[in-house]
Amino acid sequence: MALTKDEREQFLAEPHIAALSVSAGDGRGPLTVPIWYQYTPGGDLWFTTGAGSRKHQLIQSNGHVSLMVDRVEPTVRYVAVEGPVLRIEPGTDAQLVEMTRRYLAPEKVDGYLEFARREHGESVAVFVKPARWLSADLGAV
Repeated sequence: MALTKDEREQFLAEPHIAALSVSAGDGRGPLTVPIWYQYTPGGDLWFTTGAGSRKHQLIQSNGHVSLMVDRVEPTVRYVAVEGPVLRIEPGTDAQLVEMTRRYLAPEKVDGYLEFARREHGESVAVFVKPARWLSADLGAV
């Protein structure tokens, strides 16, 4: 059964690990990778990635991405969203902190932030307008 607009937006706003896909060009499947993201119902979604990475380059050249999140308990449910990239801007430390706090337990945040600041290098923040939605709750398995 398809989710209502409110149900799908609320589900997307939960901290799921998403599968992000972007076209990798003719004769290739899309680049599909797991990613942390941020979304507020009714708004745009955003995520960060390494500046100059293959993912960054493909997103910049294509201008569209797809993102899918799912769960298997208490019911099988998923939301997929596709849309245009609104902007790409330099990532900030505040974004890194926000995303880390969204996904990690409080006792893991400081250690991860220290690691990320030391190892990840520059990032970009990608902002996407959710334009097309596909969702369902398939019930208990």
